[in-house]
Amino acid sequence: MQYYLIQETVTPCAPEEIPETGDTRIIAVMTPEEWKSERERIGMGIEFDPTTRDIRSTKAEANYGSLTGTFKILNRENLLGPEHKFAFAMDERRVVFIDRHSTARKIIESIAETKRWRSPSIEHFLYDFLEQIISRDFPMIEKFETELDSLEDRILSGDTDDTLTRVNQIRSIVRRILSHYEQLIDMVQELEENENGFFSEENLRYIHLFMNRMDRYHDSAVALKEHSMQVRDLYREQLEVRQNRTVTLLTVVTTIFMPLTLIVGWYGMNFTHMPELDSPLGYPLVIVASIVIIAGMLVFFKKKKWL
Repeated sequence: MQYYLIQETVTPCAPEEIPETGDTRIIAVMTPEEWKSERERIGMGIEFDPTTRDIRSTKAEANYGSLTGTFKILNRENLLGPEHKFAFAMDERRVVFIDRHSTARKIIESIAETKRWRSPSIEHFLYDFLEQIISRDFPMIEKFETELDSLEDRILSGDTDDTLTRVNQIRSIVRRILSHYEQLIDMVQELEENENGFFSEENLRYIHLFMNRMDRYHDSAVALKEHSMQVRDLYREQLEVRQNRTVTLLTVVTTIFMPLTLIVGWYGMNFTHMPELDSPLGYPLVIVASIVIIAGMLVFFKKKKWL
């Protein structure tokens, strides 16, 4: 269990250092078991027993005198792997994170290392906490855009061995990112409504600022999804072109051998009176005729640009 005070920055403190009254803003991080044992003492007056198994999405819900919710955050080191999950409960002066795996604590420590506030407030802390969740996303989206451009060039150059697998993998990642963003937007909208009046009108601007940022990130993720679909369609088009070329080549070969097959059929019949059989030039003439037919058809196909 770890406690922090929202001062000029997030400052760790011992439980006995927490003022019982006043305007001091407090953050606590504890495990589900610690929450169960401490919630009565904390005195938020809510029945909230989150476990990792119960967390299905990122969301917030206003209750009488409190705000509760859960986070389901993408693992930026493995975007297709298991998500980080934790819950939270808050009132007008306290934010409690219920987390078994220290994800929330690491985010808070990162805020303590990098942020200083001229006017400390819960709203500003929430903005920085949410901002830490998405802080590496824009470079990640740009990286995927660059990779899709590279895959597009490879497809156009004819290198399609493993490109579709990677494109589908990127599409799966983008779908998860979009779902994550949409859930974050829903959560922030719940905060913006300020149903319990925990946030001052002046400091609600931090929540609005984060919402605007989420809208931009969501738009970028939608554009990335559309780009991945375009690359996938390009792959299919190039595959169809290659298949059409193969079919065209097979058709040309079949067409060339059709008259030769006819000649073979004629001279394979057992007729007694075939003038070419007794002529010493019969065999060479048939060869020459076959070559002329093949050459003529090749010239014809070239002019038609079928070869």
